[in-house]
Amino acid sequence: MSSQVISIGVDAHKSLHVGVALNDAGQRIGEWSGANSVSGWQGFLEWLKQLDGVRQVGIEGAGSYGRGLAVSLVAAGEVVYDVNSRLTALGRRHALRRGKSDRLDAQAVAEAVRRESDALPRVVCNDDARILSHLCEEREALTHEATRVRNRLHAVLLELDPEYKQWASPLSTKGLSALQELATTPEDDSLAQALKASVRRHATHLAMLTRDIDQLAKEIETRAQPYTALTEITGIALLTAGTLAGILGSHAPFQSDAQLAAYAGVAPLEASSAGNGRHRLSRLGNRRLNAIIYRIALAQLRHPGKARTYLEKKLSEGHTKKEAIRSLKRFIVRAIWQQWKRCAPPPEPVTSEACP
Repeated sequence: MSSQVISIGVDAHKSLHVGVALNDAGQRIGEWSGANSVSGWQGFLEWLKQLDGVRQVGIEGAGSYGRGLAVSLVAAGEVVYDVNSRLTALGRRHALRRGKSDRLDAQAVAEAVRRESDALPRVVCNDDARILSHLCEEREALTHEATRVRNRLHAVLLELDPEYKQWASPLSTKGLSALQELATTPEDDSLAQALKASVRRHATHLAMLTRDIDQLAKEIETRAQPYTALTEITGIALLTAGTLAGILGSHAPFQSDAQLAAYAGVAPLEASSAGNGRHRLSRLGNRRLNAIIYRIALAQLRHPGKARTYLEKKLSEGHTKKEAIRSLKRFIVRAIWQQWKRCAPPPEPVTSEACP
């Protein structure tokens, strides 16, 4: 008789992880909780080995708080899936026992793995992808910070001189240097002195952020060279290719474009009624990847070509512009999947030495 499949769900948090194990019938057969630390991960692995059966682990937050645990489990030869938080929330809403707790969340993750493991993205060890992912996330964070500082700098300049745009240079590297020099000029008015000092501080901070953002962009583009096949798709530059490689490379090769579309949340959900065929937006999937694909779609629509022709065709059929763009995103995912197969190396056997 074949061994039963044990589905384990983990609700990952910053300091604490909670795990629940279910058997084939969905019955709870074990629970675990421990710290988000190296010793905690080892304790979880020891608990796993006590479960008799073929194990499959799902982690909610495998790309954030659960990343350390996911990597350590893959290194030990365990099968690990990345479970989207919206999928587990959907499971909780349809559960007979309603509620919200770490244990119930972990059980919802385990249920998602038990029901849909074939459709879930599997976590793999890929140091290149992890480095790219880290660099891209850092650059995005610095870009958000730079936007906040730039907005504040505009506000200070407006208070200093409502007509500052007539003499101030654009807030580029050269313009920031000019503002730093301007802020050092003497001023009799104490308020103007304080505002100029604020301009100097903000300009210096923004110049530092801009320099770091540019350096990160160059490093990402250098590391993204093996994935230049993605740039053959209109709207994907080398920087975007690096971002995609960081996300897709952290998972096992997707078996089909439909699986990738589901992971990206661009597979429209059917919402037909009374013979009227409609589809609505899917909130499931990786929202960051979804946003990247949306930006690619907008870039393609700016220029005459297949994307704009497809959009006009959908509009002529009675679809709204939002629905047409959703359909276009699905075709873009298919193109990304085809090109990614040319970039991604074949999966290697998982061993304890494969991912330290």
